[in-house]
Amino acid sequence: MRVISGTQKGIPLKAVPGNSTRPTTDKVKEAIFNMIGPYFSDGLGLDLYAGSGGLGIEALSRGFSKMIFVDRDMKAIQTVKANLAACRFSEQSEVYRNDAERALKAVAKRGLVFDAIFLDPPYKKQQLERLLKRIVEQKLLAQRGFIVCEHGSTDTLSEEIDGLQQVRMETYGIIRVSIFKWGKE
Repeated sequence: MRVISGTQKGIPLKAVPGNSTRPTTDKVKEAIFNMIGPYFSDGLGLDLYAGSGGLGIEALSRGFSKMIFVDRDMKAIQTVKANLAACRFSEQSEVYRNDAERALKAVAKRGLVFDAIFLDPPYKKQQLERLLKRIVEQKLLAQRGFIVCEHGSTDTLSEEIDGLQQVRMETYGIIRVSIFKWGKE
C-alpha cells in the first residue's frame, strides 16, 4: 500500500494490524481518483471509516487542503496518525476515534461542509444508504461535493437518495465503488 500520486507519491502506508480492517487496494484507490479527480485545488474532506487513512491521505497528496479522519478502532487511529506523520500531513488533518453516526453529528455541530466524503464501512455492516441520508439531513456535503462509497460487489445502492444522485458505479472484483453528487434541484 502506498500513496499513488501527488505531492507524496510513492510513500508507503502502513496497514492496520490484524484483520479487522480491509485496506483499499492501490488499484481501486487509483480507479477512484481517476473517477473523481484526479487532482484538486483545495477542499475539505471527511474519511469516515478511515482504517489506515489511505483514501484521505491520497486526497491530501492530490491537493485537498484539509482532511478529517474518523475510525472507532484504536489500532486504526494509531495507524492513521503514523501514516499522516510519514506523509507530513499531520498539520492538515484531524483524527478522531468515534463511530460514524456520532462523528457526523459532531461535524454537523461544528457547521462543517465537505467537498468530499469517503465512506468505506465494513462490508458485513452495510449502512451506506442510512449514512447518505444522514449526510443530507445534516447538510454536510458542499453543492459541488461528492461522496465515494466503497462496498461489496453484490450490494447495489439506490440511484437517488434524498437529492443525491449516483453518478458512477464501477466494480473491481469483490469491490464496488459508487459515487454520489447532488442531483438537479
